[in-house]
Amino acid sequence: MAKIEEYIPLVGQAVIDDLRLLSERLKGKVIQHINSTPVGGGVAEILSRMVPLLRELGVDTKWDVIKGGEQFFGVTKKFHNSLHGRAEEITQRDFEIFMETSQQNIESVNAYGDIVFVHDPQPIALIKKKADNKWLWRCHIDVASPNEKVWGFLMDFIPRYDSAVFSAPAFSRRLPIRQFLIPPSIDPLSDKNKELPQETINFVLRKYNIKKDKPIVIQISRFDRLKDPVGVIEAYLQVKKYIDCQLILAGGSAEDDPEGFKVLEEVKERAKKDPDIHILLLPQNDIEVNALQRASDVIVQKSLKEGFGLTVSEALWKAKPVVASNVGGIPLQIKHKYSGLLCHSIEGASFAIKQLLSSPAYASKLGENGREHIKNNFLITRHLRDYMLLFLSLYHPEDIVNLC
Repeated sequence: MAKIEEYIPLVGQAVIDDLRLLSERLKGKVIQHINSTPVGGGVAEILSRMVPLLRELGVDTKWDVIKGGEQFFGVTKKFHNSLHGRAEEITQRDFEIFMETSQQNIESVNAYGDIVFVHDPQPIALIKKKADNKWLWRCHIDVASPNEKVWGFLMDFIPRYDSAVFSAPAFSRRLPIRQFLIPPSIDPLSDKNKELPQETINFVLRKYNIKKDKPIVIQISRFDRLKDPVGVIEAYLQVKKYIDCQLILAGGSAEDDPEGFKVLEEVKERAKKDPDIHILLLPQNDIEVNALQRASDVIVQKSLKEGFGLTVSEALWKAKPVVASNVGGIPLQIKHKYSGLLCHSIEGASFAIKQLLSSPAYASKLGENGREHIKNNFLITRHLRDYMLLFLSLYHPEDIVNLC
C-alpha cells in the first residue's frame, strides 16, 4: 500500500499538506464505513485504498461488512437493477427477505462510529441503530429514474440519516436531508493503475494466450447485464467486417452479485464461434487488469446503466482511447471527441471503435487529454479531501466555507 508522501510527484506538496490540515480537525472522531462485500465492485475497491490512507493521515477509520445469504443478495441485485430503471419483478416477499436479513444485521453489527458511513441499499436499514452519533448514506447508484416501489421502500430509511452523498447531480433525488455531491476516484498508485514494465504486460498476454498480431479491443467489467458484454460482442463483430481485430472481455464477480455466472455463460455462448474473442474470468488480480488495459488499443465501456464507471477513469489514466456509453457518470469523465468517444448504441460503439483503430494519432490525442482530465478531477487525493470536508461539515458547518 502506497504512503501518502508517494502521491506528491503526481499531485504536488500543497495537496498533501491540505489533507494533513483537514485530518487534524478530525482527531478524536471514529469513522465507520459499512458496506455489503469486502471484495469485488467499485465500493470495496475504493474503501480498500481509502481506509488505509485515512488511517495514515491520522483519521481513526474502520470498515465493517454486513452478512447476507444467497436470497438476500438475490433481492438486493434486483433492487440494484430496478433503481437503475431496469424492469424487475419485485414482490412483497422480496421486501420481507430484505428486512429479515437486515434485522439480523441490526442485531449483530456494532454501530460504534462517531460517524457511521453506510454505502448503498444493502445495509441501509442499519439506520435503525442510530443513537447520538452521525449517519451518512452513500448512494453509488444512478437513481434518477428508479422503480418507484423500491425507492419508496428505501425512503422509509433515507430521511433518518443526517446527510446523503451522490456521485453526480443527475443521480440525486429530492430529499428532506442535506445532500453532498462527491464523485468517486481511482488510486494512481494501486496495482491496477501504477506504471508496469513491458515484461509484465507481455507475461500476462502469454498467460492468457493473447497475441499482439492484431489490434486489441477490450472491456473490463463484472459480467453483469447492465455492462452489456453481449452488446460489446455485437459491436466488435461489426468492426471486424472492416478491421481485423480481437476482443477481450475480462472481469470477475462481486460476492453480493449472484447473477454474474449466468451472464458469463450467456457471453460464452455468443462468442464460441469466434477464436479472436477472449473471455477471461479474472481472479482478484489487479496487476493482470492493469496489464490487459495497457496492452489494448481501444478500451470500451458499453454500459446500459452505470453508477459512475470507474473503469473509464482507469483507462483514461493510462492514456488509452476510450469508447463508452453516454450513461451514468461516464459523461463526467469523457468529453465527447476531446477525452474519448461517447456512444448510444451498438452501431455507435462500432463506428467509434472503427474510427479509433483507423486513426492512431487521433486515438492517442484523446488518450492524452483523458489522462490530464483524470489527474485534475478523479484521483484519490481529491476524494480524501472531499470526504474529510464532508465529515467536518457534520460538526462544524460554519467552518466549511473557509476550508473549501
